[in-house]
Amino acid sequence: MNHAVRVLLCLLFLVPWSALAAESGADERTWHRLVGILQYLEADYPAAIESQSAFELEEQKSFAAEAVSAAQELGAQASIFVPRVKAIQARVDQSKDPEGVSRDCGALVQDLVLVGGLARSPRHPPDLKRGAELFQTNCAACHAADGSANLPIATTMEPAPANFQDAELMGGLTPYKAFNTTSFGVPGTAMPAFPTLTEDERWSLAFFAFTLRLPPCEGTPPRASLERLANATDDELVKDFGADKLACLRRELPQVDEERSLMAARDGVQEAMRQGAAGNPSAAKAALLDAYLNGLEPVEPKLTSRDSALVLKLEQGFLKARLAAENGSPKLQDEGRELIALLDQARRDSGSAADLVSTLWLTVFILLREGFEAAIIVAALLAALKKMKATEHVRVVHAGWMSALVVGAIAYVLGRHLLAGAEREWMEGVAALVAVGMLLYAALWLNARSNMSQFMGELREKMKGALGRGSLFGLFLIAFTAVLRESFETAIFLQGLALDSPAGVAWGALVGAVALVILVLFINRLGFRLPMKTLFNISTVVLVVTAVMLLGKGLHSLQEVGALPLYPVSFVTIDLLGIYPDLLSLVPQVLLAAVPLALVLMRRRARSERVTEVSAS
Repeated sequence: MNHAVRVLLCLLFLVPWSALAAESGADERTWHRLVGILQYLEADYPAAIESQSAFELEEQKSFAAEAVSAAQELGAQASIFVPRVKAIQARVDQSKDPEGVSRDCGALVQDLVLVGGLARSPRHPPDLKRGAELFQTNCAACHAADGSANLPIATTMEPAPANFQDAELMGGLTPYKAFNTTSFGVPGTAMPAFPTLTEDERWSLAFFAFTLRLPPCEGTPPRASLERLANATDDELVKDFGADKLACLRRELPQVDEERSLMAARDGVQEAMRQGAAGNPSAAKAALLDAYLNGLEPVEPKLTSRDSALVLKLEQGFLKARLAAENGSPKLQDEGRELIALLDQARRDSGSAADLVSTLWLTVFILLREGFEAAIIVAALLAALKKMKATEHVRVVHAGWMSALVVGAIAYVLGRHLLAGAEREWMEGVAALVAVGMLLYAALWLNARSNMSQFMGELREKMKGALGRGSLFGLFLIAFTAVLRESFETAIFLQGLALDSPAGVAWGALVGAVALVILVLFINRLGFRLPMKTLFNISTVVLVVTAVMLLGKGLHSLQEVGALPLYPVSFVTIDLLGIYPDLLSLVPQVLLAAVPLALVLMRRRARSERVTEVSAS
């Protein structure tokens, strides 16, 4: 095995960790130590078996023993991993099954990263210019200015300094491993630790080392997240993107606001875990709210367009962690680690971009999904006015929903800079609850007129009374609030998609708008052909169901900003229908749905009793 590779990797578990004690706790250092050992075994145990070098085989056995010791040192948190580590050690001690050991080490690393909540990438985009300055100041004396280690002094060192121009060496390393080298040094060699460098500087230096053998970037680099670049070897990047893209991937690092926002959310979760362990539940809750509102919420629309299932898991994870923090439960540590793993999953995918076609169809889907409910309500109101021969008031309904679209357009222009985080959640929550009240008013208004056919001779006079100035304003508010939440939400979602493909959003918005117009016209035409009583009854049901749905969404939004407490129960989550596993939203929804049903039953019973009395008389 190339001795320089061994030197660069073994530092993860041979060096003392006290140099970075101020940056992380002992448990986190031990997690990293165990991960480092397993990564080394994964990469080099098969090569040691192939070489049959007695020295290297003994080295592998000592590393396997260190892995068992590290796993046991972690205590209860890692107890489930100890048998798996011991199984690896048993095969290494017998010099057997190199492929199986490598495979099991890789799988175990992924599980450890998940459970330990480990971060293996920069918090901020590395500064390659600063990295070059640091290399010349701290590294060039031994590695040469070009990283080739072609210096007279290098020939006197044992082992020789790493040659960063060596494709074989660099093809098997990652910036994360180089970062650890600069952090801890290599004991027994001339490679020192650099504890005086900041974390950002060490990442900058590590990433710069991977540019030394590469030509200048030509063209536009592919989209890749810092999380992926930090943990990918040059060989892996060449396989995924092509050899001609490697220079750009290493030299033109992404400045991804989305990933930085997710990293801020990750830091907030870690802070909450520290506060929870210190016995400060209120501070832990505050840290989680801040992490959600200022970290996840600003990028949620873009994440939703790419992986809505992951966003749902993240939202549920934040709510579970917050509940554990409120109760002062030790489960906060487990919930926090799971949440960190989900955030890292989102970070790995944050550099990917959608093409025009996929963005177009996502835009159409969002418009149809958000616009369908509003279209049903508006069409029901227009159809009701038509049946009641009050078409002169149609303009009031149109003014209402068009005003809501204007607000949505403003939200799109202002974007997440002014209407993000808590502001957005408050806006959605309050708008949803206002809409609930207006929709219930509309439902009662329509239901009260479902029996007006018996007063056909007085219809015109009654319509004049029902549609006075107060009712006109009510019609406006009904149409406005019915469309406002969907309009606002759609604007935020489309802004996230526009970061990838503005043209895709533009074409998708055009196609979606046409589809919505056709949908409204179809519903209108269908409504006009229905009997008036049937139309009013259907409209009432639609409005009540929509109110129940918006009630759940509004209460859930206020829970997410911490304005309302959490009372979780075992139940399904159907975000589209506003159904969430929490008593604070479920109970009001059940009551809201039950009251109209009870009124209908009571009305039928009273009507039956009147018929019975008439028959008896």
